[in-house]
Amino acid sequence: MSSSKKPLKAELISQSCIALRMRLANRVITKIYDDALRPLKLRVPQLAMLAFAEERGLLRQSDICSQLQIDDSTLSRNLERMHSNGWLEEAIGEDARERPYQLTTKGKKLLHQAIPIWSEAQKKASELLGESGVATLQSFARQQGLSI
Repeated sequence: MSSSKKPLKAELISQSCIALRMRLANRVITKIYDDALRPLKLRVPQLAMLAFAEERGLLRQSDICSQLQIDDSTLSRNLERMHSNGWLEEAIGEDARERPYQLTTKGKKLLHQAIPIWSEAQKKASELLGESGVATLQSFARQQGLSI
């Protein structure tokens, strides 16, 4: 194989790799939300967990990991931070081995403060992606069962 072929293959990866493009797009979109939520000292994964807790009543670690595609160590750090900020409190679960969490009054207030900010970030992200981009993303998420 000649050396002139190697750069072409590397170039192919850097110019057309779907995983790389998705990772970069994720960072751009996440930054929109994180920048908007920064005054509340809140990040996108934490907002998702607050919404999940509001919707479900309890946050069980196993449910969060599977539904939000978060690994155990990231989840533990987020839960601990949210607990120490007073947004979540430990709740009594059906299983004594579990440590479920529920929203505190402070957490509910924060979530309700975040909703209009999230809505503006959602609008910016939608404008950036365009109607067809949002539709493609929603369709992909449905096909993969990616919803909370």
